[in-house]
Amino acid sequence: MLNYRHSNHAGNFADVVKHVILVALLQTVTRKTIPCYFHDSHAGRGIYDLDTADACRDREFESGIGRLWQQMHAPPAVMQYLEIVRQCNRGLPALRYYPGSPVIAQAMLRVQDRLLLTELQPREHNELIRQFRADTRFQIHAYDAYAGLEAFLPPPEKRGLVLIDPAYEDKAEYEQVLSGLIAAHARWREGMYAIWYPLVSRELQARFLKDCIASGIRKQLHVEFRIASFASPCQFVGCGLVLVNPPWRLETTIDTCLQWLRAPLQQAEQAVVRVDWLVSE
Repeated sequence: MLNYRHSNHAGNFADVVKHVILVALLQTVTRKTIPCYFHDSHAGRGIYDLDTADACRDREFESGIGRLWQQMHAPPAVMQYLEIVRQCNRGLPALRYYPGSPVIAQAMLRVQDRLLLTELQPREHNELIRQFRADTRFQIHAYDAYAGLEAFLPPPEKRGLVLIDPAYEDKAEYEQVLSGLIAAHARWREGMYAIWYPLVSRELQARFLKDCIASGIRKQLHVEFRIASFASPCQFVGCGLVLVNPPWRLETTIDTCLQWLRAPLQQAEQAVVRVDWLVSE
């Protein structure tokens, strides 16, 4: 299976795709003044130093955020994402830091909003505590991600987003993700859910999407971004997200953003974008 220690891959093409879509989702939940809730099930460490040995091993960020972080003309969600990256590197002569999803959410959410992070890895959890201890909007738990989907849902807020973004280092993770989504959705049907997954096998992809359809959950939007054809097993060729309860017309916003990203992020092959409905309302 995929070895996806995030510090090795921070800022790569898949991070760019995931985080642009996260920005587009957060833009929608903050349009109304009522409080909203953000739940990150696999929070990581919040921000990543691209000058560490882990990040420099394969320097994946160079073919991801490194290709576009100084772009000044892009669709609105891409521009807001890039501005958050630039804020993390303000005053530095070159790209050094890459924001994870907690930092992106922190930058976008308002004083009335609440952010809940679960992270079991002690070093990552301690870093989250260090980084966000002064921000009273955050609740940070050393808690199993899937148990947390049941323990902390539903939230008192009526609007919000749950991001489920595991490492998929074991094939069983796909089943855990789906079970976790079904349990979370049963507790909070009105919430939005974003489930990220890697494209490493056509068979795994097809089985996961088939299981999502069979879950009985309505209103599932499917997004994929692929930079290469499926070849050998466990080759990382792209990523996808399943979005449950996405806002009206979000598919148009996402398609516009990903079509724009094709040119800067494509590699040996032309990047392929797919945005379609797995399950309608």
